[in-house]
Amino acid sequence: MSITWAGTILIIKDSLSDLDLISSYLEEQGYNIIKATTAKEGLEITLESKPDIIVTDVVMPGRTGFELCRFLKSHSTHQHIPILVCSANNQENYRIWARKQGADAYFTTPFSAEDLLSAIEGFRAYLSK
Repeated sequence: MSITWAGTILIIKDSLSDLDLISSYLEEQGYNIIKATTAKEGLEITLESKPDIIVTDVVMPGRTGFELCRFLKSHSTHQHIPILVCSANNQENYRIWARKQGADAYFTTPFSAEDLLSAIEGFRAYLSK
């Protein structure tokens, strides 16, 4: 799958191996990547850099990905940013809670590069409307 839109994607993961893996998947497709290892750092980057899409973990030091999602979706200047929650937790209540916090998609690890790219492309189509 090749892209024609090289938007900026913020990836927030406290696992450096997951952060690097997701980044490499997306960089290979031409996306601009910004990395953060905590929700606090991710929020600061979002406020400063205004990424087009956010991929976040749930459980991180300090603030959770759910709290970050809820905060961003409750502010008109950031609520349009699609958020993909990516977690090792496969429980249905996590998926439901992610949606209630405003997440636009929920993935469990491990996942394929194709699944991730498909979700990102879906967001891209939404953003270009």
